[in-house]
Amino acid sequence: MSTDDHADDLLELLGQERVRQILAATSRDPKSAKELAEACDVALSTIYRRVETMIESDLLVERTRIESDGSHHSVYEANVDHLDVDIDDGTIDVSVHVREDAAQRFSRIWSDIRES
Repeated sequence: MSTDDHADDLLELLGQERVRQILAATSRDPKSAKELAEACDVALSTIYRRVETMIESDLLVERTRIESDGSHHSVYEANVDHLDVDIDDGTIDVSVHVREDAAQRFSRIWSDIRES
């Protein structure tokens, strides 16, 4: 069996219960680290460690939430539309399909039109 390091890292990361909990929670709406700690019933330090790794792996994106009083803080949102795990000819390949926001989608469509 052969896998590349990226596929190994993703499979290992997704094997962690907390990572799956964070992905599920942030797939509904963006959550702060404090909200994630409460939803997952773990320490804030655990959330920050997992979130950092998940951002590096493109599973989460960090955004800024501005409150009505003008204060702001980071929130995290799932960046995954879906994952594919392909097993073929003795290899395992993992593909992460990230979400596109409206601006990214418009840029991609405009680029496709210009190239046509």
